[in-house]
Amino acid sequence: MKIVINHDLCEANARCVRACPEVFRLDEADKLELVTDAPDESLRAKVLLAVQRCPRAALKLEG
Repeated sequence: MKIVINHDLCEANARCVRACPEVFRLDEADKLELVTDAPDESLRAKVLLAVQRCPRAALKLEG
């Protein structure tokens, strides 16, 4: 599972962080970043929820 962030679209509103803090976080400058590049498959449902909750469709899940 690979997560792609489109930083041009991301507004850093943290909906993904709330949905899956194991994978997403905001840095000191409020820029979205991944906690891990290879999330465990057991987190797939939470990652999917985070992708769905993004109001700007800035997240994409591949694989």
